[in-house]
Amino acid sequence: MRKVVFYGAITLDGYLSDDTNSLTWLFETDTGGETTYEKFIQNIDTVIMGRVTYEEVLKIQGNEPLYADQDVFVFSRDTSTNFQDVQTIHQDPVSFVNQLKEKEGKTIWIVGGGNLLKPLLEANMIDEWWIQITPVMLGKGKRLFEEGDYAERLELVDTTTFGQFVELHYKKISD
Repeated sequence: MRKVVFYGAITLDGYLSDDTNSLTWLFETDTGGETTYEKFIQNIDTVIMGRVTYEEVLKIQGNEPLYADQDVFVFSRDTSTNFQDVQTIHQDPVSFVNQLKEKEGKTIWIVGGGNLLKPLLEANMIDEWWIQITPVMLGKGKRLFEEGDYAERLELVDTTTFGQFVELHYKKISD
């Protein structure tokens, strides 16, 4: 069965984006010329994003293809929203991800979005976490972890530093 992982950055005070959904704070943080992304993406063939995260990444990415070597699924609760270059999904993320896990393939990457992440957390579906913490505090915005019906203890696998980032790699403790 395929693994489901989260890989993404947050501010020191726990935000994914500011209160206008901007990720500018992230791209203004010095990586020191290297990251763990290149190694990470080699094990991914499926990318799952929320609509807002997708739209914000497109603003930054411009005309370059987004994850051209992966299958990209973008979740939207608005059934009239359909994106051209990715597959737009209008169903329950837990059911959809469970279906993907049963298919052959590499690891499934959950990209940003507390609204998308919360039901997956509540269903205990995230197998591993790579969270990069930046020395930025926003004071308000969109949090990675929304309040919900979940509690879990994880095992620390590794820590990595690059530039101004500290990356924490955790995995689910086997039942």
